[in-house]
Amino acid sequence: MGRDVAQGAFSREDRVRYRQKVRRCLDVFALMLDDFGFDADRPMTGLEIELNLIDSTAEPAMRNEEILADIADPLFQTELGQFNLELNALPRLIEGTGFADYENDLRGSLARADERAAKSDAKILLVGILPTLTEQHLIEDNLSTNERYRALNDQIVGARGEDIELDIRGVERLRTHTDSIAPEAACTSLQFHLQVAPDSFADYWNASQAIAAVQVAVGANSPYLYGRQLWAETRIALFEQATDTRPDELKAQGVRPRVWFGERWITSIFDLFEENVRYFPPLLPICEDEDPVEVLHAGGVPRLGELRLHNGTVYRWNRPVYDIMDGRPHLRVENRVLPAGPTVVDMLANAAFYFGLARALAEADRPIWSQLTFSSAEENFHAAARRGMGAVLHWPGLGDVPVTELVLDVLLPKAAAGLDGFGVAPAQRDRLLGVIEQRCRTGRNGAAWQTDAVWAAERHRGMDRDAALHHMAQRYAELQRSNEPVHTWPID
Repeated sequence: MGRDVAQGAFSREDRVRYRQKVRRCLDVFALMLDDFGFDADRPMTGLEIELNLIDSTAEPAMRNEEILADIADPLFQTELGQFNLELNALPRLIEGTGFADYENDLRGSLARADERAAKSDAKILLVGILPTLTEQHLIEDNLSTNERYRALNDQIVGARGEDIELDIRGVERLRTHTDSIAPEAACTSLQFHLQVAPDSFADYWNASQAIAAVQVAVGANSPYLYGRQLWAETRIALFEQATDTRPDELKAQGVRPRVWFGERWITSIFDLFEENVRYFPPLLPICEDEDPVEVLHAGGVPRLGELRLHNGTVYRWNRPVYDIMDGRPHLRVENRVLPAGPTVVDMLANAAFYFGLARALAEADRPIWSQLTFSSAEENFHAAARRGMGAVLHWPGLGDVPVTELVLDVLLPKAAAGLDGFGVAPAQRDRLLGVIEQRCRTGRNGAAWQTDAVWAAERHRGMDRDAALHHMAQRYAELQRSNEPVHTWPID
């Protein structure tokens, strides 16, 4: 959410005023889209990485507050669980050696954070779901102390009116209940930001939706939860269920979930913000003093604080973002589908694949979304989350095709062309897309390595599942620090 919350209980008057302010912001946003000067001359990119803290035995370390104090770097922030941190990379252009700059900065920041974490007997792990988490770890008492998380928990649980059910059927099955949103803290993600012009936003968002399944398949890194092997990217199912404000009756009535793929291709960014206001009741009705109409008429740049806060509580896998930098407003696609890890180079390979492919498809003469139904894109997304590198996806002109074949034969050349359009140095382009290529040729991403490593520990070392998961997590932590891509990691 990115905002502190000073109050945890809200009155009817708060909600009425907030609804009015959100709609007022939406009206102003529509006016701005018609004739305001948005910053889009040179599209900046950004990365956010959510991190896990573990102790020497690979158990979650509930110490983010003291570790943040030691790090003393504004690029690091709290996240939902006390075993989580978030690292925000400095935004930059990816032309030239931009990816190399990202790599140097991220490795430096993570090394410094690891050094500080060691003072608290902890270290950082980059993984989609920490494989050693149990139900005893994911409880309300282990939420971060920041009041905004407590307020969000109270509002989601209160809106549902009953315990949240988790029911994930994969290789094995997990079925349990929770009385808080704490299980959401297990979902540690990698988020990409891409600045776009208003008139091209819909093309980039539609392209991002179309390729979300491919991203998840090749980048999956979350196969375990509560000791069970579930989906290749279990984070998708867990996040969808852990923040669901709907009891069964509302699901049956077709009420939209707060974690949402969407239901249609769009023609403007306004479509997404308008859907947010129309479909989703406010969770945190906190008003600012700004009158956006007055600011706009005075020639200023409205913050649209209520609209932005509301947008932050609708968890689209590709989220629209309105923001202001150096006094100029801009728009971004926030791509939220991927897990953290396994290494910095793996994450930047995922970034290069996304940025390049999104640009190539957004600027194509015949848009992919004119050939692929939205329902097929959503079905692809969940199939990819379940099967990872083994997924079979539906793609225009090819029918049902293995995702590795689709990437190698069709999408990697497009991604390369898209990166050329950004002006990425050829050596950077080839190195990072080469990581994606080798994952597809070896069939090994983070999820495949984790499941193979656990299988080897169980079969060859005679470990039970719990011991095998701890052994795997410790080995993962060692290999992560090499910054060698996961497809090269040894199993034993």
